[in-house]
Amino acid sequence: MEIRYSKPAAKFLRKQDKTTRQRIIEAIEKLPFEGDIKKLQGVDGYRLRVGNYRVLFDVTGIIIDIIDIGNRGQIYKGV
Repeated sequence: MEIRYSKPAAKFLRKQDKTTRQRIIEAIEKLPFEGDIKKLQGVDGYRLRVGNYRVLFDVTGIIIDIIDIGNRGQIYKGV
């Protein structure tokens, strides 16, 4: 599987401390087979829960597009 990060997702990861960044990246690398994944309602895509963070992504064939990453309470406001 190929994983592609959007600019906002990559920027969020760069801002995080090393341990948080590593936890999120490890969870993303296990997609789409493992983790707390749910389909988003009203829009295309899925969300992955990593502690208090949410990763919004979409799967197209063998490509996983990471749309956005953010804190639990703020991430859904832009969707």
